[in-house]
Amino acid sequence: MNVIDEYFKEIRAAERTELERIRNIIKTTVPEVEELVLYGVPTFNYKGKHLISFSIFKNHMSLFPTAKPINSMKPKLNNFKLSKASIQFNLNNTIPGPLIRNLLIYRIEEIDKITA
Repeated sequence: MNVIDEYFKEIRAAERTELERIRNIIKTTVPEVEELVLYGVPTFNYKGKHLISFSIFKNHMSLFPTAKPINSMKPKLNNFKLSKASIQFNLNNTIPGPLIRNLLIYRIEEIDKITA
């Protein structure tokens, strides 16, 4: 059992199922991803750099793909509350898998540029 599995033990089943769905998309899209928890937040690193993270809050969940992917895909994210580096969602308004993959691909390309 890893640190993210431990995190999942502490949350309700419905939210856990949704975050597991996102985790599976991340791991399928980026099999070499490193899973860790930083500052209490499940985080996924790629080539030693922050790729994406997620967290649960009282009234929503958030995905943290960093600012540039959000800015580049803002038109596709108009159904979600956005901050500079996060996308808020809930069980009634989840982030579609293809959109998560696009955010990941954007982030991978960013990381590949700086690690090349």
